[in-house]
Amino acid sequence: MPSDAARSRLLVGLLLAPALLWLIGLVVLPHLELGVLSLRARIAPRQYEPSLAQYRTFFEEPLYWHTFARTAVMSVLATALTLVLAFPIAWTIAKIARGRARSLMFMLCLIPFWVSETVRTLGWMILLRESGVLPALLVSLGLSAVPPELLYHDATILVGLVYTSLLFMLVPLIGALDTLDDSLIEAAYDLGGNGFDILRRIVIPHAAPGITAGCIVVFMLTLGNYLTPTLLGGKNSLWFTEQIYTQFITRFNWEQGAAFGFLLLALSTVIVWAGLRLAGQRFGDVMSRA
Repeated sequence: MPSDAARSRLLVGLLLAPALLWLIGLVVLPHLELGVLSLRARIAPRQYEPSLAQYRTFFEEPLYWHTFARTAVMSVLATALTLVLAFPIAWTIAKIARGRARSLMFMLCLIPFWVSETVRTLGWMILLRESGVLPALLVSLGLSAVPPELLYHDATILVGLVYTSLLFMLVPLIGALDTLDDSLIEAAYDLGGNGFDILRRIVIPHAAPGITAGCIVVFMLTLGNYLTPTLLGGKNSLWFTEQIYTQFITRFNWEQGAAFGFLLLALSTVIVWAGLRLAGQRFGDVMSRA
């Protein structure tokens, strides 16, 4: 008869089996296949040879690496703007609001995410297009002689990315700030501390795991976003996921698309690692907050 330890291990194995199957079947194996695709070149129908031609194409074509760098910079900027916007909201929900007001505020942040990203992005298009609500309002207020075209700008893309990512920054921030003992802040005020010093020495260090977790999630979602930059930025969005889509779907060049996918994965890994080093956080601690 199996011992208690053996039964415990068997139970843990059964509980982990679905997650392991999901991880291996939907993450590990597809990435291995993409890796094989990115390291081969087609020399004839159904004939391939090992090659790094796809990666050379990326560095030799200015459009590709310019789009790659632009996507990275815009994703970092969108993540920073999301953090700046989400932090005071999270502080209000976690430390100021009480009872029903707290629940209502969190619900108001949650409601937009009850509909799909497509619907939310199309809503921004209705608001910002030349014949939309906001340009007409600017004309009626006398702030513009003709309806301005507010779509297809970098600022519009950033607005859409921040809006679609806000909740994923709020949740870890609220969780981190909720565990901050109010007595620490009161003691800091009693000892003569001002608001800025308390924020810098107490609040931010305590919320650092939540801040880092939120930034990682938002950055990954933003970097891999396809719909929002394409709809709000138009043909000139220059987002790298659009290049990947073009290679796979439009040109049927799976080898080049796989190489682009791995380059994007390498970029996200490097930036997340650099962010963890700068924040002085460990990945395991951060993911426990996510």
